[in-house]
Amino acid sequence: MSDALIRPVMRADREKWQVLWDGYNEFYGRTGATALDPGVTGMTWARFFDSYEPVHALVAERGEELLGLAHFLFHRSTTTIEPFCYLQDLFTTQEARGQGVGRALIEAVYDRAQQAGAPRVYWQTHESNETAMRLYDTVAEKSGFVVYRRRFIP
Repeated sequence: MSDALIRPVMRADREKWQVLWDGYNEFYGRTGATALDPGVTGMTWARFFDSYEPVHALVAERGEELLGLAHFLFHRSTTTIEPFCYLQDLFTTQEARGQGVGRALIEAVYDRAQQAGAPRVYWQTHESNETAMRLYDTVAEKSGFVVYRRRFIP
């Protein structure tokens, strides 16, 4: 198990969180021409500290270093009264992989979801993310659902 401290993100973490966020986006190919608009990043950051937003962030910390992040949100469902919890972003530094940091972040999201009365935590990953899926297969079950989407270009 990881010796990292899992805690909510704080405003003072902005710079270190940005490094993790950039690494996460780079991992999924959101760089250069496909990079996120800085306004999206700014709004994402602001949502973590807005009590009216259902978006939350946790970080994994060891000493002064941030090793990983988890962003999750609560949303309504047509099949339950309680909200579902969607783990939208999970990322650890390359150096922290295999040390239990990702598992600790997932478990911390599970704890928050249970405290909120959510009957389910779910997430998705790219089919090529085999390293992460080895972890996910030990902490959750595959739902069997396939994701479809349609993009709208402004």
